[in-house]
Amino acid sequence: MTNPTIAILGASTDRSKFGNKAVRAYIEQGYDVYPVNPRADEIEGLKSYPSLADVPVEKLDRISVYLPPEIGISLLEEIQAAGADEVWFNPGSESEELITRAAELGLEPIIACSIVDVGSQPGEL
Repeated sequence: MTNPTIAILGASTDRSKFGNKAVRAYIEQGYDVYPVNPRADEIEGLKSYPSLADVPVEKLDRISVYLPPEIGISLLEEIQAAGADEVWFNPGSESEELITRAAELGLEPIIACSIVDVGSQPGEL
């Protein structure tokens, strides 16, 4: 059986940021993690990708977004094209405009903390 896959948009090299804590939480839970950050080559020992389109996976199980809504909204078409089973917008990454646009594109955004969803507590990472 293969591991579930996740792309983390807004993955960070800064271990105090949620975009880094998410990378570590998903690694701990056995996911194949694909950090996406155009300004990083590597995050937590994993190759980082400049965009979601660069992630070398045929189908992602999950995309988790840790970006400000004004950046996230500009990536919605790319998120839609990726065809992931789930798209998570973590606290602070969502806005009414983003959620409305996501729905127009046929996405069903999950507005919640994806770190907690996989059984980790951000404060412990």
